[in-house]
Amino acid sequence: MIFNLRRSAAPLLRTRNLEIDGMHVPVILRRNVRARRFILKIGANKPEVILTMPGNGSETEAMDFAISQAPWIKSRINAQPDIIAFAPGVEIPLRNLMHTLEHRPNQRGTVWVLEDDNSELGQPVICVAGDQRHLARRVRDWLKKQARSDLAQSVAIHSEHLGLRAKGITIRDQTTRWGSCSSTGGLSFSWRLILAPPFVLDYVAAHEVAHLEEMNHGPRFWKLVEQCIPDYRDAQKWLKSSGSKLHIYGEQH
Repeated sequence: MIFNLRRSAAPLLRTRNLEIDGMHVPVILRRNVRARRFILKIGANKPEVILTMPGNGSETEAMDFAISQAPWIKSRINAQPDIIAFAPGVEIPLRNLMHTLEHRPNQRGTVWVLEDDNSELGQPVICVAGDQRHLARRVRDWLKKQARSDLAQSVAIHSEHLGLRAKGITIRDQTTRWGSCSSTGGLSFSWRLILAPPFVLDYVAAHEVAHLEEMNHGPRFWKLVEQCIPDYRDAQKWLKSSGSKLHIYGEQH
């Protein structure tokens, strides 16, 4: 799987269906005028295919290409790890530190963290109050808030450093990009960055802030990133080697 940090996504055309040995696989067709060939990507821990078409490619050619790659698609989907749902007793990373989810049905509040010195389990605990039926949603919403807080802080620091200003921050559950910058200056990020090491989240924030000045990934763009994060390549390496693991936690929405 490939996770790109790009300024804008290729336009979504439509979703077609591909059947492989009785398995129905959605194929999301996108067109990119800069693409020179058909490009296949497997969804982040979802049984779906993202197929990018060149400017002169047809949907028929795209589906023929997908069919020709059916054995590869099947093997990649079958190799995807199982999703780790948010449930009591489950361990999830928060800023790259493992925490245990603990249901506290009789306590007031929503979600809060107990550090290891207060935990009976010997490691930090994320406590969730209320009905267990709402636990997964409450954890996800809380993680999004944590991500927004951390990203807003990083964006503010890097924007001030470069003399730039974002017009807003959106937190989503993107499967092919960790961050993006719109033509109007709005920044969008994956909430799953809160699961990664803080230096990785900080790099993605700096990357998108740099796009406020440079729309491409040319030398001037990377100089801006380096001004904010001198060792940004360490974060790139982490995302390449471990980024896909962030998508196994909780269901995609």
